[in-house]
Amino acid sequence: MKLYSARKTFPRLSDAILAHPFISLGVLTVLRLILATCLPVTPDEAYYWTWSHDLQASYLDHPPMVAWWIWIGTALFGDTGFGIRFTAPLATALGTILTVLACRDFQVALLRDRPLAPVINPWIVGVLLNATLALGVGATVMTPDTPLLFFMALFLWASGRLVRTGDLRWWLLLGVSAGLGFDSKYTMVLPVAGLGLWCLLSLRRLKQLLTVWPWLGAVIGVCLTFPVVWWNATHGWASFIRQGGRTGDWQPSRAPGYLGELIGGQIGLLTPGIFLLSVVALIAAFRRRSDVDRLLLCLTCVPAAVFLQHALGDRVQANWPVLIYPVLVCLIVMQGDRRWKIAAGLGYALWGLLLCQATTGFLPLNRHFDVALRQGGGWTIFAENVAQQSEGAAFIASDEYALASELAFHLPGRIVLGAEPRWMLFDLPAWSCREGWGLLIRNGRRSFPQGSPWAALGKPAGMIVRSRDGREAERYNLYRVACPIPALPASWLRKLPAASHS
Repeated sequence: MKLYSARKTFPRLSDAILAHPFISLGVLTVLRLILATCLPVTPDEAYYWTWSHDLQASYLDHPPMVAWWIWIGTALFGDTGFGIRFTAPLATALGTILTVLACRDFQVALLRDRPLAPVINPWIVGVLLNATLALGVGATVMTPDTPLLFFMALFLWASGRLVRTGDLRWWLLLGVSAGLGFDSKYTMVLPVAGLGLWCLLSLRRLKQLLTVWPWLGAVIGVCLTFPVVWWNATHGWASFIRQGGRTGDWQPSRAPGYLGELIGGQIGLLTPGIFLLSVVALIAAFRRRSDVDRLLLCLTCVPAAVFLQHALGDRVQANWPVLIYPVLVCLIVMQGDRRWKIAAGLGYALWGLLLCQATTGFLPLNRHFDVALRQGGGWTIFAENVAQQSEGAAFIASDEYALASELAFHLPGRIVLGAEPRWMLFDLPAWSCREGWGLLIRNGRRSFPQGSPWAALGKPAGMIVRSRDGREAERYNLYRVACPIPALPASWLRKLPAASHS
C-alpha cells in the first residue's frame, strides 16, 4: 500500500506544479535562498570570493563573470555565504523561464514541419531541468557554471525566437548571450560552433549569412569577449594556455577509464532517469531530422564530441557538459515522453537526500563518499584552531589557493597570504616580513610540489584535523616559516582580502 501511495504522490504533485508553475518556481527559489544562507562556503566559492575583491577582465582559471556576480551579492549583503550566492537562485529561476519559453518556440516550429508530433506542456522543461543535480545543487552555490547556464538559457531562447519567427534581428541577442557566456566560461564557444554548423547544414540558414544580422551579432559577441582576450594578451595568454593546453592529448591506455568517468558523471549530474530520457530523445531527434532537431542536435553534439575527444587523453570534469543540459531537456519534452514524471521524481528525491546530508550529515559516511563533508564540513572550528596555533605569528599562509581563500574568509582579523605563483596575476598587495615567523598550512595528504621552496623553508609544527560531528573531513600539516623569507618564494606572497562579515 505504501509503495502504491509513493508511486501516486509525485505524479499528483507534478500536476499541481504544472498548474501553478510560477508559484512553484517561486517556492523553489525561496528554498534555495534559505539554503544559500545555511550552507557553509566551499573552498572554490571562497576562491571566487577573493576574485570579487580584485575585479579584473579575466583570471587564470576562468573569465570574470562569476566574480562580478559575487561582487553584486556581497555589495548588498556583505561577505557572507548568502552574499556570495545571492544571484545564483535568482539566475536559475530566470534561466528556467527562458528555457521554457525556448522550448515553446521549438515546439511551434516542430509542429510546422510535423503537425502530428506529440505536444506536452513546455513547463515540463523547467521541472526536469531543476530535477538535475547540476541545477538542484548548482543553484545553491556559486561557480562559473552558474552564469554560464543562465546565458546558455538566454542563447537557447534567442535561438528559439529565431527559428519560430524568422526575424533575423534575434541574431543580435544571440551575439550578446554568446559573448556574456564566454565571459562566464570558455566552453560557451562550443554551442556557438554548433549554431554555426547548423547554419551550414541548411540552404535557408546559409542565406541568412548573406544578410548583415548574423555578422552584427558576431561583432557584438566579439566586443563583449574583448576584455577577456585583452587580459590574456597582457598576461602571457595564461588563462587560454591553462584551459586549452591539454587539447589533443592521447592516452589509449587510460581512455576507457576517462570515458567511463565522463559518462558516469553525466548519469550522476543529470540523474539516471533524465540521462536515459536524454538518450532516447537524441535518438528520436536523429530520426526526425527536422530543422529544429538539427539545431538542437548541433548545440548538443558539438560540445559532446569535444568532451569525448578530450576524454581520450585526460580527465573531463563531470560539470563541464552541464551547458548542454537545457538543450537536452528541451529535446525530451519535444519527444513528448510521458515517463518524465518518474525521472523527475527520482531527481528531486536525490536532490533532497543530498541537501539533507549537506545540512545535517545524518548519514554516517566517511570523507570518500560524502562530498558535502569534504567540501564544507568544519571550516569555522578549523579556522578557530588555526587562529590558536598561530598566536604570535606575523602571518598565516598556504600554497594551496582554495585553502588560503577559506582562511582569508574565516579569519578577517589576521594577515592571510596566498603563497603560490598564481597570486602574482592578481592586483593584491605584495607582502614581506623582516623578522618573526609565520605559519604555512597545507593539505596533509599531499606532498609539496616538486621544486617548491616551501619544502626547505617550512619546519613541521603539528597537524590540525577539520571535522564535522567527529567525522574527519581533511587533515592539514602546519609548518613554521622564519622571516625574512628568500626572494623566491617571497615574490609570490600576496595579502588576501579580509571578510567584513564579523
